[in-house]
Amino acid sequence: MTKTLQLKTNLDCKACIAAVTPYLDAEPSIERWDVDIANPEKTLTVHGDSISMETIQAAVTRAGFQVLGEITASPVRSAADAATADVSDRTTYYPLLLLATFLVGLVLLLECRAGVFVWARAMQNFMGAFFLTFAFFKLLDLRGFAESYRMYDIIAKRLPAYAYIYPFIELSLGVAYVTGVVPLATNFATLVVMSISSVGVIQSLLAKRTIRCACLGTVFNLPMSTVTLVEDTLMVGMAAAMLFVGSHGPISTILGI
Repeated sequence: MTKTLQLKTNLDCKACIAAVTPYLDAEPSIERWDVDIANPEKTLTVHGDSISMETIQAAVTRAGFQVLGEITASPVRSAADAATADVSDRTTYYPLLLLATFLVGLVLLLECRAGVFVWARAMQNFMGAFFLTFAFFKLLDLRGFAESYRMYDIIAKRLPAYAYIYPFIELSLGVAYVTGVVPLATNFATLVVMSISSVGVIQSLLAKRTIRCACLGTVFNLPMSTVTLVEDTLMVGMAAAMLFVGSHGPISTILGI
C-alpha cells in the first residue's frame, strides 16, 4: 500500500527544488514527490510503499537543505470539498486550452482573409504562432522556466545552459515559420527539438512524477500530464507532415482536394 508523508522543509525556491531533485529521484523507495513552495511550511509531499522520514531527511540533507518536521494528516475532506477540488483539477488547463483556441481562431481568420483554405499554409501559420506565443511566456521569467525545465528535459538535466537557450530556439522557429524562410531546415529542426522534448515528458509521466509543466513558463501552474505530451507530439506530427508536403507537392493534391 502506498504511503504518503508530508514534511516541513526550508526549500523556498525553484532553485532549491532543482538542487534536491536528483537526490529524491535516486531514492528507490520514493515513487513520486512534489514541493509546495507557496505554502508557508514549504511542504514536501512524498509517496512510496516503504518510505520513511529518516530516508527522505537524509536525501534532502545531502542536497544541502533541511527537513524541519512532519506534518500531520489533514482531516478527511467532505464530498463537497472533494468535488470542488476535482473541478479545480479539471480547470487547471484552462489557460492552455484558451490559448490553443485563440491560435486556431487566428489561423482560421488568416485563411478566411486569403479566400481559400490551404492546409500547408494553415499549419505553417499555426506553428509560427505557437512557437512565438510559447517563447513569449517562457521569456517572461527565463530563470524560472529554466529551473522548471531542468526537472524533466533530458538535455537540460545534463546541460543546464540548454534550458536558457530553449526559449530562443522556439522564438527562432516561430520567426522562421511566419516568414517562410528555409522551410525544410525549419521543419526538420522542429521534428528533432520537439521529439527530444517529448522523451523527457514521457519519462516523467511513466515515473508518475508530480511536477510543473514548463510549456507556458512560470506564468501558469500547469501540471505535467498527457496534455503536455499531446502538445509536443502534435508539433512533431505537423513538422513531419510539412516535410512530407515539401517533398511530395501541395497537400491539396495529396488529400485529393
